[in-house]
Amino acid sequence: MNDKDLTFWEHLDVLRGGLIRCLVAVFGCAIVAFVLKEQIFNLVLWPQKVDFPTYRLLQRLSPDGDFTPITLINTGLAQQFIIHMRVALAVGALFVSPYILYELIRFVSPALYPNERAASLPAVLAGYVMFILGVALSYLLIFPFTFRFLGTYQVQADIANLISLDSYISTLLILSLMMGVLFELPVLCWLLAKLGLLTSAPMRHYRRHAIVLIVILSAVITPTGDIFTLSLVSVPVYVLYEAGICVVKRVEKQKSA
Repeated sequence: MNDKDLTFWEHLDVLRGGLIRCLVAVFGCAIVAFVLKEQIFNLVLWPQKVDFPTYRLLQRLSPDGDFTPITLINTGLAQQFIIHMRVALAVGALFVSPYILYELIRFVSPALYPNERAASLPAVLAGYVMFILGVALSYLLIFPFTFRFLGTYQVQADIANLISLDSYISTLLILSLMMGVLFELPVLCWLLAKLGLLTSAPMRHYRRHAIVLIVILSAVITPTGDIFTLSLVSVPVYVLYEAGICVVKRVEKQKSA
């Protein structure tokens, strides 16, 4: 039977099967990540240490800078175990995300026109690459700067900062997820332009409005709410917006050729 001939309930059964397979894959990888606790947390907690690549680069540029390690504390009896499970699930979802995208394409492709189906696969692959780039930027640049700035900031010298492990992990996961999602902007613009739903003219015309929206969005998604983190998030997003305009212009030239 053709997928287009399936009833509504049969489509739900197909969707349920795909969701179950995705969940099994995520939990399977999460179990592996849970077992590999030492290796996973060496990577997750690396930005806390002074030998992190970003800090070593800053030390070369500013030898007089203060790059003393920031101590993390645990404030709950079961908190470390819960954090271990959260990180394992996040790592499992990250590694299984290509399979999740495959299941998504498999489910929606029968409902697409041939030209839409041809555009969907490159868009999904590019979207995955951009998501990984966003996570990498957050891990290597945005989170380390945010962590060092807020972890060492003091209103008075006699007030010490005690950074909890839960706060550290939550900030890292939220920033990584949000930057991964925001890095999908050029891919989304490309797909909409391919489908004829977006042109570069309104994007250029409403550029100033877009800047305001980007700043507001960055303020909403940043977990700390300070100007420093806001700038680290909003500037790359604006660059992505400009990249989206360039991508849409290129699609327009290809269509007019």
